Amino acid sequence: MRYGEQAVSTRCEDAVEVDRATPSPQSAHPESRAALPTADAIQAAALERARGGDLKAFRVLLLAHQSRVYSLAARMLASREDAQELTQDVFLALHRSLESIESAAHLRHWLHRTVCHRAIDRLRRRPSLQLLPLEAADTVEDATTHADPTIARVLRGLIEQLPATPRAVMLLRYQEDLDPSEIAQVLGVPLNSVKSHLRRSLSWMRRRCSQLQCIAGGRSR
Repeated sequence: MRYGEQAVSTRCEDAVEVDRATPSPQSAHPESRAALPTADAIQAAALERARGGDLKAFRVLLLAHQSRVYSLAARMLASREDAQELTQDVFLALHRSLESIESAAHLRHWLHRTVCHRAIDRLRRRPSLQLLPLEAADTVEDATTHADPTIARVLRGLIEQLPATPRAVMLLRYQEDLDPSEIAQVLGVPLNSVKSHLRRSLSWMRRRCSQLQCIAGGRSR
């Protein structure tokens, strides 16, 4: 499973109340953490050097974020080729915008915002794409036709059926672990709109999961 797929699927499973067992990760020893520079400190130093034209420092930033950027782009666009192209575009834009990036936290915010807005623009420009309203549950492809009908695959498939903005909201919440106020800032929409998208999307996914369980149960008899 590629980076980000497990994160978004397991967090969504919890949100739509699908039973699962999640082991609690063990925390690293505090003395070990104190002895090492934080990721933010490393990236802040690399950001400062990159602003001065240090390409090796920019590569440090690229390597630190390219997996997350690609994963979010891939989940938004449901296309490896488009996600790769978008990832390249985002990092080219980042290189041109380094002077405006103030910190490691600002860099993460900038990347989230840029990926989401550019992905939404691409989705809206696709002539063959039909963005489904949340009520159009009966048009979603039956997940039992997939070769790997796992819960994670079903949930990823359902997220890919959401319209562009609700899809971005769900991925930022359950893959990128942003809270609703952060999502509102990234997407430039009111906080109440973010909460509404989350509520409606989760409600629709719960209904679809229930319907798919009934279909699977009927076929197993």
